[in-house]
Amino acid sequence: MPTLWADLRYAVRMLRKSAAFTAVAVAALALGIGANTAIFTVVNAVLLNPLPYPQPDLIMKLGRKFTNGVGYSNSIPKYFAWRRNQAFDAMALYDFGSLGMNLGTSSPPDQIKAAHVSAEYFKVFGGSPVTGRGFTDTEDLPKGPQAAVITYGLWQSRFGGDRGVIGRTVLLNGSPFPVVGVLPPGFIPQPEAADVLLPMQADPDSTNQGHYLSVAGRLKPGVTQAVAQAQLTASGEQFRRDYPKWMDANEGVAVVPMREAMVGDVRPALLILSGAVALVLLIACANVASLLLARASVRQRELAIRGAVGATRMRVVRQMLTESMVLAALGGVFGFALGAWGVRELLALVPGNLPRLTDAAGNHASVPLLDWQVAAFTMGVALLTGLLFGTFPALQASRADLSSHLKESSGRSGTALRHNRVRSMLVVSEVALALVLLVGAALLIRTFAGLQNAKSGIEPRGVLTLQTSLAGSNYATTVKVDTFSTQAVQRIEALPGVEAAASAIVLPIQGGVDLPFAIAGKPPAKGDYNGDEQWRSVSPHYFQVFRIPLLRGRSFSETDTGNASRVVIINEAMAKRYWKSEEPIGQVITIGHGLGPQFEDPPRQIVGIVGTVRENGLKKADQGVMYIPQSQVPEGITALSNSILPLSWAVRTATGPMTMRAPVERELWAVDGQLPISRERTMEQVVADTVSRQSFNMLLLSIFAGVALVLAAIGIYGLMSYAVEQRTQELGIRMALGADRSHVLRLVMAQGVKLAVGGVSLGLALAWALTRLISSLLFGVKASDPTTFGLVAAILAAVALAAAYVPARRATTIDPMIALRYE
Repeated sequence: MPTLWADLRYAVRMLRKSAAFTAVAVAALALGIGANTAIFTVVNAVLLNPLPYPQPDLIMKLGRKFTNGVGYSNSIPKYFAWRRNQAFDAMALYDFGSLGMNLGTSSPPDQIKAAHVSAEYFKVFGGSPVTGRGFTDTEDLPKGPQAAVITYGLWQSRFGGDRGVIGRTVLLNGSPFPVVGVLPPGFIPQPEAADVLLPMQADPDSTNQGHYLSVAGRLKPGVTQAVAQAQLTASGEQFRRDYPKWMDANEGVAVVPMREAMVGDVRPALLILSGAVALVLLIACANVASLLLARASVRQRELAIRGAVGATRMRVVRQMLTESMVLAALGGVFGFALGAWGVRELLALVPGNLPRLTDAAGNHASVPLLDWQVAAFTMGVALLTGLLFGTFPALQASRADLSSHLKESSGRSGTALRHNRVRSMLVVSEVALALVLLVGAALLIRTFAGLQNAKSGIEPRGVLTLQTSLAGSNYATTVKVDTFSTQAVQRIEALPGVEAAASAIVLPIQGGVDLPFAIAGKPPAKGDYNGDEQWRSVSPHYFQVFRIPLLRGRSFSETDTGNASRVVIINEAMAKRYWKSEEPIGQVITIGHGLGPQFEDPPRQIVGIVGTVRENGLKKADQGVMYIPQSQVPEGITALSNSILPLSWAVRTATGPMTMRAPVERELWAVDGQLPISRERTMEQVVADTVSRQSFNMLLLSIFAGVALVLAAIGIYGLMSYAVEQRTQELGIRMALGADRSHVLRLVMAQGVKLAVGGVSLGLALAWALTRLISSLLFGVKASDPTTFGLVAAILAAVALAAAYVPARRATTIDPMIALRYE
């Protein structure tokens, strides 16, 4: 310990004497460590932290497994079939998302979020109420008694933490619900953002084959995921035999850990960003190692003297490593502070659909804190960094030739030349790693640009959107929904500045409901249906609002009421797919037949064909869509959609859309003063949200690539400046013997060209191999796009040569007489 303390004091003294060197090294390390800390904080919160439930590793999410992935929507009959499995202690059925509802009778409405869950939900997720209870089996039966379990936050904010709330009746969308329990603090409901849970009341004898609910189960102690998967697979095959029409031929059952299911497709992007920021740290380490090698060259006489008076090689290595670890510790401290700031900035950029950081409404559900795990990570990275950039320079510096160094001055020795070769290798590595990041960033930039220019099929500019919940008894029938929508649209369209208004089950680009259909007179190749495409219920002016072109036939009108003939409009993609050489208009299709009574719909005649909209997002391929008039929606679908989805509204305005927000809300409340209104956004924001993850990935990788480019340029500049200093006497002699300035410039630049060519060549090879990892994040560009590779290589080479030119230009100004006397 006394020796270590002495080494530390000496290291601090030496670093303090070289303040400029210390500042540059600590700044480079802080930048790399801080970026890693910020990214790790997000990765830790999303991927690593356990779910906030008791024994979270036992919670599994059940889904439908297909060849192209897993879908986590399930039907009620499948839930009851899976529930009989012996691998699970409990299994719960719950809504995919929460639904806005009014609490009480205040005006404007006091809105909260509600979700339906089955009785075993509390056993699966371990949400034992702090007061009261969960739902009983009786309350979970169809037409069972009403009940409500509220979250701890709602209990505190709306009821003041009063334990007398148990048994009190609250009004939700005008219907009374007795409060039977309060969830514990810190419990995050599934689905997230729910303020109140209501009984699911699913029918065990249901024949409803709609897949719109989530299923989660808690494994019995000692039962593994593999065992549960095997048992559920067997249950799935039995279900297929019992109900051959209710399970697709290529469909299986998936048992997935809850955390993995929640993270979904975010994991690859976060891991790629983690790898990118690790490359930035490697470049920073290479820069600091290069600085240490240069410093070691200057200190050769000092180290030689220490060896001459008895210091062993190991003692010298330990002293040099101590200095490196002090630098790393300082970099870690400043890096942690930089990471703390970076996390706040990062959260401001986080897209609204990033799981475990944002809820279903896009709000930050849980903000990651710089906890002990992050602190330990930062400390570990700092120590590893110190060893990484300090070991090699320390070993190099300890190989001192005592006689030669004691005889020479200023360190221009063979060791210094060897250090220059090593530093050249480090700089080449920096350039190569920077090129990898730049290529990745360029590919993501081209992806984002491609998405921005992708034809969505709609005109989003000038459109205001919002949502209203119709849950409850006030809008239990299609006639009530249509009457309300018609009155509201008429009032909204009468507003100055409004061109058209419409309501729909979901907005374009956001995905939606898939339903199978059969074509009259056209027997399907297999099964009972000719296909399965997206389904939309829309009010008459829907196509005008979004400017979806009518290609053939007619659009919907106010005469397409519930008493009129059933009609349907399809998009061009569906027309080409199922009527390749025929005219679809006049054909008859039957939608949803056999899925259950909720979906029973009479045959419909195709009356129009409209342009194709990328309903599943800009990255997804075109899908067929069936549009039906809102006034002709089957009663079962109306009741079902009202219980799980808000009604979406779109208003095309001649002015700024958000300026019409308040007038539109007033007109809606004029029709129904208790209507819950939420998620007021422009349609441009809706479209932007669909590419927010791509924007997030592009921005972060571009920042990392920019930092890497700057560090690489600094590395080249530093090496070239040091090389010029080392060759001052040689260059002076050359100029004294008649060499002109252009010759000296070419001589010095040749070294910079070698560094740039070597780094770019190595970087191209690395990028060619590593960019395959981001293929799943790309759109409209290949991972091996030659244009991107060539452009990035040219830019990086130009920056590298510019960094080398400054020292080379300075070398041409050397005075030969001064250079000959240079020490």
